[in-house]
Amino acid sequence: MVSQMTMPSARCGLVCIKDQYQRCTSVQGYIGMTQCLRMKLSLEKEYKVSRSPSNLSQYSMMQPLVLYDILSELPGNNFSPNPAKPRFVLSYKDLPFVTLWVEYSDISIAMKAIGGKSSKRQDGSDVYTIPVLSDPNTGAVITDSLEIASYLEKTYPEKPIFPNSSESLIRAFDSDYLSLIRPAVKSIFTRSVEILSPASAKFFIEVRSQDIPLPWDANYDEDWDLLEKGYNTAYEWYQKTDGKWIMGDTFSYADIVVACWLLWCKRVMKEEEWVRISSWNGGKWVQVLADVEKECKLA
Repeated sequence: MVSQMTMPSARCGLVCIKDQYQRCTSVQGYIGMTQCLRMKLSLEKEYKVSRSPSNLSQYSMMQPLVLYDILSELPGNNFSPNPAKPRFVLSYKDLPFVTLWVEYSDISIAMKAIGGKSSKRQDGSDVYTIPVLSDPNTGAVITDSLEIASYLEKTYPEKPIFPNSSESLIRAFDSDYLSLIRPAVKSIFTRSVEILSPASAKFFIEVRSQDIPLPWDANYDEDWDLLEKGYNTAYEWYQKTDGKWIMGDTFSYADIVVACWLLWCKRVMKEEEWVRISSWNGGKWVQVLADVEKECKLA
């Protein structure tokens, strides 16, 4: 087991080293987060970090990368599609990493503390988002799931996720795939609120409703029709390949994108809603998620 440590921060954070969890209590805000992580990373020998046997020598001297994800009330915490993408990439590439779970309501505080990059809202105000990846081996702090994927591919090119110089094409795919499910995202937001802490749920509604106005469940049946229509289009894309992946027989980040949006649905939706998605296109989407999880050693 990993030794217990106390992190100086005003709220409660949760550090996950693969499947080992530690609760870190606090007194002075998320600024202490970085200090705590440095202490933890100095004790790498105690971490239960899974590495592929073929890569043990390659990564034996590496400090684990730190992935910032959103804390939830679900077992295992993970639910959000964008932080899931780098988690899948890290696991696929056999890179050692730890996960630090942050309350949705504390994202701005936490990301400012570690030097995370903000983006701008339409009104010009700063907004901080997760995922963020911190690489203590290079000093890099990267924001946004696609930029994290690009960084990992350039810095750790073994087991490529953008094979055959396909990054530009997969960036376009990422945008096109999102456009298929965006019309139905309101219904998924409704379910996401239900698995957050009260403080984070309140903040989630305040923040997300600036981009997608409430009420989110006003057109439930129409949203589901749009979601099914989107997946029918995605199914046609798969039908044009010669293998089980978007690029035929070659696994890529495009497959991770599809799987992580499916994972979000599976994690937050009611059982009967996920069963409904599972029935579409002959069970295609359950199989895609299972295949990608297996490929990334997350099954």
